[in-house]
Amino acid sequence: MDSFLRITGARTNNLRDVSLDVPKKLMTVFTGVSGSGKSSLVLDTIAAEAQRLVNDSYSTFIRSRLPQMPAPDVQAMDGLTFTVLIDQRRFTGNARSTVATATDLASLVRLVFSRIGSPSAGYSPAYSFNDPSGMCPTCEGLGTVYDIDLDALIDQEKSIDEGPVRFSLFRPGVYRWKRFAYAGLFDRQKPLKDYTAEEMDLFLYADQLKLIDPDPRFPQSARFDGVVTRMRAVFLKQRPVKMSAQVREELDRLVTHHTCPDCQGARVNAAARASLIDGHSIVDWMRMPVAELRALLDDLADPRVAPAIDGIRHVLDALLSVGLGYLTLGRESSTLSGGEAQRVKIVRHLGSALTDVTYVFDEPSTGLHPADIQRLVALLQRLRDAGNTILVVEHHPQVIAVADHVVDLGPGAGSAGGLVQFEGSPAALRRSDTLTGRLLAEPLRPAETGREPRDRVTVRDARSHNLQGFDVDVPVGVLTAITGVAGSGKSSFATVELPRQHPEFTVVGQDPLRGGIRSTTLSILRIADTVREVFSAASGLDPSWFSFNGKGACPTCRGRGHITTELAFLDDVSLPCDACGGLRFNDTALEVRVGGSSIADVLASTPEAVSELLSDHPDVVAALDWVQRTGLGYIPVGRSLDTLSGGEKQRLLLARHLSDPHRDPADRIILDEPTSGLHPNDVETINHLFDDLLDDGATLVVVEHNMRVVARADHVIDIGPGAGSDGGRLMFAGTPAALAADRDSLTGRALASSSVRAG
Repeated sequence: MDSFLRITGARTNNLRDVSLDVPKKLMTVFTGVSGSGKSSLVLDTIAAEAQRLVNDSYSTFIRSRLPQMPAPDVQAMDGLTFTVLIDQRRFTGNARSTVATATDLASLVRLVFSRIGSPSAGYSPAYSFNDPSGMCPTCEGLGTVYDIDLDALIDQEKSIDEGPVRFSLFRPGVYRWKRFAYAGLFDRQKPLKDYTAEEMDLFLYADQLKLIDPDPRFPQSARFDGVVTRMRAVFLKQRPVKMSAQVREELDRLVTHHTCPDCQGARVNAAARASLIDGHSIVDWMRMPVAELRALLDDLADPRVAPAIDGIRHVLDALLSVGLGYLTLGRESSTLSGGEAQRVKIVRHLGSALTDVTYVFDEPSTGLHPADIQRLVALLQRLRDAGNTILVVEHHPQVIAVADHVVDLGPGAGSAGGLVQFEGSPAALRRSDTLTGRLLAEPLRPAETGREPRDRVTVRDARSHNLQGFDVDVPVGVLTAITGVAGSGKSSFATVELPRQHPEFTVVGQDPLRGGIRSTTLSILRIADTVREVFSAASGLDPSWFSFNGKGACPTCRGRGHITTELAFLDDVSLPCDACGGLRFNDTALEVRVGGSSIADVLASTPEAVSELLSDHPDVVAALDWVQRTGLGYIPVGRSLDTLSGGEKQRLLLARHLSDPHRDPADRIILDEPTSGLHPNDVETINHLFDDLLDDGATLVVVEHNMRVVARADHVIDIGPGAGSDGGRLMFAGTPAALAADRDSLTGRALASSSVRAG
């Protein structure tokens, strides 16, 4: 038993009484179609139970201050060890968190400059933009100066009673409005344009003013702040992390920002900027790509800081090994993609003295070119060889091929999945008759000829971000794949340069969708109102009763479905609401039935089931049909957006775009890695969708690493050869078959390797 993690009778989510033994101190890959139960088994059962047991090991005093995590639905588990989950959640840090701070490099870099920088600025804090002794005093270490756009904020034609502040948090009646309405300083009926200069200065910029004769409704112990002073204190200096989508959009409209005029975005003060090592400042180190900085450190030898330099080199080498050599240490961590954030987290665990740890990875190959995946695999193997157990949820053939053990779940998604289809070696999986095995054994066949384009558009002198100024034609009416290693400039070309020069192209990218937990598939597709109206007609209640954002919300969790415990510098922990059981609705809403289903039942159903229930509503049926055709048929229509991956969100946006009744079938669409997180079978579903769209006259430009998409493209544009400053050049333009024959292209080599894969 000591050699295995033993799971007996797992029934979490869609798992169907799964029992298996997972070997310890080896790398086990869990695969299967999207929604088959991989994450339910690995993340929601194994990792969740290990974390719960760790919490239970603390004293009663400590446990009483920790969130009480529910046990997963499993009969028994044995052999669990301390478990680290490395998922694809983006970093939630603010502007003061960078790649350097996330990898713990910042302290080492500051130490080096404090010891050998000349002239010295002082001790380590004197080089930190997060410390008063080192930050630029003008921007307070942010590198950017934010301020309020007065013209956008203030309507001088209105009086206080009419609401002169164009910000909903200052509208008449709310407490911030009451602060200046009841201050006793202003005529509430007089338009602001008639204020004297002194009155306007007080209204906008008063700072902790002690009032002489305020209205009795003004708080007795409070001081008065002007509108701008108040906004700067609450929304600029602190910038709350948790804001509604409406407030965030309003702030984006009201706040201006530009590079700090004193430090030019360097963040640190003049003394830190003037301190040099071999002609380079700490600002230069922070702005260099990791690969360039690592080369610079080859020539730095000073015995006074040798241990610190060795530590920096070690972390930089790890970043290079996971394909992040194009990042800069000064890049804000919150701007990293989910895949980039996950790889940074991997780097943090390399070299740990802990052994016999279980590391759980959730699709670590996301966003990686095949050339980068070999380096990722080497890191996973290093962790395994240090005496740890590695569990990987993954679809990529390169990762599956090097596993010591493979568990394949399926056979389908949702209720059609949740069973173990195969356990064994990668070679045995390829020989098996499972869906995954058949697809892995099948070699790709790069297209030698493609569809004939109707026309071509030319992108000239492409220079966005790291692009080096090349010209290239993009064919119209066919599928063009944009390839290259991570950071080579693919997205810069496809999602920035191409639509800038040719605005008729529509970008469906992976930008975060507005709404988060309050938005669902139905709301993104703009059919939520139709569903509510169906329940309204059946009950006579207002449609708002069937919205968890309206009257129908559970009063305890306010329609969230869970209660969140904030743990300061640790991740928040959410537990299902006891009152509604996670259903999000109150009893009044849940009592209404349509076709035997409550509104909560509908939100928990798949697109196919909802289409059948509401078959007499063509707008609902059409929209949900596109959801299924984009490979998202396994996702319940009420799933919150914050639980979807980047690839799932993009495919949902694509479904919304395609379901628009006014869409031109011959439109031109740009997609940024739409197959992220997809099983090979689901990739084939996307390929068939692309075929249908092209047959209807559409033009598709797809940024992709997946060789299944690249092999079937009509045209390929390869950008490289490397990342960051080493990329941005046109390496190839032509058919997939010609690319596979190009040995100078990393993409070409990967495509050729995939096309001769042995069965």
